[in-house]
Amino acid sequence: MFRRMNGMIMILVAAIIVLSGCGQSGVSTQGTLAKSKVTDIVGREVNVPVLANRIVAIGPGVLRLVCYDQAAEKVVGVENVETQWPEAIRPYILAYPQLKNLPVIGQGGPEYVPNMEKLVEVKPDVIFVSSVLVNGSQADELQSKTGIPVVVLSYSHGRVGYFDDDLYRSLQLIGQITGNEQRANNVIAFLKNCRQDLDRRTKDIPANKKPTVYAGALSMKGTYGIESTQAQYPPFVAINAKNLADETGTTGSVMIDKEKLLVWNPDIIFIDELGLNLVREDYKNNPQFYQSLRAFKNGRIYVQIPYNFYATNIGTALADAYYAGKVVYPAHFSDVDPSQKANEIYQFLLGKPLYQQIANGDGGFKKLNLAESSQN
Repeated sequence: MFRRMNGMIMILVAAIIVLSGCGQSGVSTQGTLAKSKVTDIVGREVNVPVLANRIVAIGPGVLRLVCYDQAAEKVVGVENVETQWPEAIRPYILAYPQLKNLPVIGQGGPEYVPNMEKLVEVKPDVIFVSSVLVNGSQADELQSKTGIPVVVLSYSHGRVGYFDDDLYRSLQLIGQITGNEQRANNVIAFLKNCRQDLDRRTKDIPANKKPTVYAGALSMKGTYGIESTQAQYPPFVAINAKNLADETGTTGSVMIDKEKLLVWNPDIIFIDELGLNLVREDYKNNPQFYQSLRAFKNGRIYVQIPYNFYATNIGTALADAYYAGKVVYPAHFSDVDPSQKANEIYQFLLGKPLYQQIANGDGGFKKLNLAESSQN
């Protein structure tokens, strides 16, 4: 009897050895997880678990992309800032509030230095990290010190547009590694369809039929008043708008002299909600400036939802683009209700219609009466 059992054990061991050798065509096994080689955003080849069941996402925008790919349930630790910052400007936390209860893996923030010890404690199968925080050699060092595969991701972070090859590739990498590849492809298709829809509605409008527009009080590592704007402002780029800030010849955030705004004298002004109180306070101190603006005289000042917080909140940026389109070209967006469109976008990307939660208080899409609101 003993000899028979011993023989059976030897047969099983041999079978396991044979099966182990079958995984050499691009995929090997280590422990209980198969591994596959991927190339991350900075060109590093990384052997990663497929399919990873435990992940962490560190740095600007990375956790957001994980949520878009419906992999939030695989997250085992979050940065401390994700538990502290206001939720209304991070819709992915509104959609997945349980993330705030996970173990903290470090402070987080744009100057974040990964906490090796805390990362190891939560035992992730893979670490997703933003290229804002690490370059290739730093990612290699983090991987070497933790013994955990590190995959670098990236996307626009407020540059021209939020339709970006790095964004699409990052979504694909997350989907491939977590087993949500079809979801990643669906998200990419959704974003591309939005881009095409916005462009189709506006690309053929003659330049002389376009009102001039300006976006003020835009945040850039802090809140600012009406003089803070952006050239090649993504929502305006998406709808082919005539953005006066583009005349600066730059790209990205720019602080203008307020007198320049008087010279430009835009037809329509959008105010970012994060800087709205600063604009109100400025109006109290200098009402003559605002009263000299054409947009003020004609009642064409509007509030939009802030989208640039810990990198671009892509869903909110898209919602802002549709709202801007509705305001600037009403005939071309006659079928669009901005709040309903925002809910459609949030529903697809995050599984919940979040517009009302985001719009509580001063938020949401609305016309702004500075004279009246400054008295409140």
